[in-house]
Amino acid sequence: MFLLAAWQIAVWTGSASTELLASPWSVVTTFADLMGSGELPRAILVSLRRAGSGLLLGGFIGITLALLAGLFRLGEDLIDAAVQMIRTVPFVGLIPLFIIWFGIGEQPKIALVAFGVAFPLYLNTYAGIRNVDATLVEAARTVGLGRAGLIRHVILPGALPNVLVGLRFSLAIAWLALIFAEQINANRGLGHLMNRAQEFQRTDIIVVCLVVYALLGLAVDAVVRLLERLLLSWRPAFSGA
Repeated sequence: MFLLAAWQIAVWTGSASTELLASPWSVVTTFADLMGSGELPRAILVSLRRAGSGLLLGGFIGITLALLAGLFRLGEDLIDAAVQMIRTVPFVGLIPLFIIWFGIGEQPKIALVAFGVAFPLYLNTYAGIRNVDATLVEAARTVGLGRAGLIRHVILPGALPNVLVGLRFSLAIAWLALIFAEQINANRGLGHLMNRAQEFQRTDIIVVCLVVYALLGLAVDAVVRLLERLLLSWRPAFSGA
């Protein structure tokens, strides 16, 4: 609050130029105008659809590969090295290639988000599976659990905390990837609003869009934290002193 107040006072006194960065009050009024006209809600829905589609696609790919690599030695030999190599490629650098492959419609945007979110889920799910206590696995085998029961009752519950951590990382990367994805000839969404605002030097609209991106990221992270409390209620954990 102090920084916002100082920012506004600097604008009022002429110490800060509104051409470089709009005042907090201007941002608030612009937000109200965009909400009132319906332009901002429509843009948010479009961006949410893109992020959600990319997250579902990338999450399915990442978790499926992690299960194959984590549960089976052959899967690890065939999958892990390739994934570790591909994940070092900056997803932003794939934009020209995705445009060639998928055109300039929705597909490259969703594909870019999916590429970004797949690897955190893969890495954390794979690590969660391989870090399950071997003593628990042996105990489960001793009481007669087969492979399917072992996976269902021991390995997957043991890996779940890591999966949820990977989901939180993936959600953060999804919004980052979406910002870049919506620079691909977008005519709708938050990225389109930002591009149009840049052309007219409307820093107030740019700040509004950035704040909305941040709030959406905070909201989905809160949902994942709620899932953690619900799904991991069986696991005692340190909750702070």
